[in-house]
Amino acid sequence: MSNLEREAAPALCGGRGFVVAEPVRELLSPRRVKLGESSEVRRLLPNLGRRMVGAWCFVDHYGPDDIADEPGMQVPPHPHMGLQTVSWLHEGEVLHRDSTGSLQTIRPRELGLMTSGRAISHSEESPRSHARFLHGAQLWVALPDGHRHTDPRFEHHADLPVVTAPGIKATLILGDLDGATSPGTAFTPIVGADLALTRGADLRLPLEPDFEYAVLSMSGEAHVDGVPVLPGSMLYLGCGRSELPLRAESDASLMLLGGEPFEEELIMFWNWIGRSQEEIVQARQDWMEGSRFGEVKGYDGAPLPAPELPAVALKPRGRVR
Repeated sequence: MSNLEREAAPALCGGRGFVVAEPVRELLSPRRVKLGESSEVRRLLPNLGRRMVGAWCFVDHYGPDDIADEPGMQVPPHPHMGLQTVSWLHEGEVLHRDSTGSLQTIRPRELGLMTSGRAISHSEESPRSHARFLHGAQLWVALPDGHRHTDPRFEHHADLPVVTAPGIKATLILGDLDGATSPGTAFTPIVGADLALTRGADLRLPLEPDFEYAVLSMSGEAHVDGVPVLPGSMLYLGCGRSELPLRAESDASLMLLGGEPFEEELIMFWNWIGRSQEEIVQARQDWMEGSRFGEVKGYDGAPLPAPELPAVALKPRGRVR
């Protein structure tokens, strides 16, 4: 899942100027975005109230959708640069193709991690024969300046570290948590974890005080630091926490997202992250001319055209509210 909006607008991200340096409880409501004719996602980042959480800069939550008699996810070839995409499923399957030649079916609680680096293109689709329900999240991680021109590549990790304690099973998606380390390649201090809570769970999850955090609710009824977080919403938690109280009213699933606050100022336009107007203009030209981003082979359909650039100049800025 990527940004398919035809009226793309630049997102002003990055910089430490608006990082909350203390614990907070800021509930973020999703923006509903149509993808194609029938699919709809709940976009949590970028948000009018919060642009980034660590290096996490884009979060879509979708489903559970009944696609038994539908084609399901159908995202034609499109480009990326300057970021990593993280595909995470609770139900269903997604077939990933990209311009490096990768072809991989991603299944529930398996990590699909694509590093775009300087340039890549990919497609995502539900296999022709697929499960009835599709439920998951698509996330982006901004690459720091020293790594944003790296070679593009795709990683698939079906076997991820799991941290358990009474009432919780935490699958580590990216980064480090409670002594465990994900096999996924990370370029900044970061954490992403899937938290499965059993009904009645009441516990405290260890955190890094220097990280800022947010929690996305995937399903069930859970309280995060005393705040009820409904499925499809996200609670921003700020920094300065060494632990996080969690309580489950029913079996529940959450995604913990965190990391060291991202220092650099960014421009995020459509599916690209850059540092200047010139970079975005060049990326759009290269994509529309069919150069640089490669070719996705095997997808039955045409690539997505890039949206028009806005009339105003794109400028990198810090975090805005």
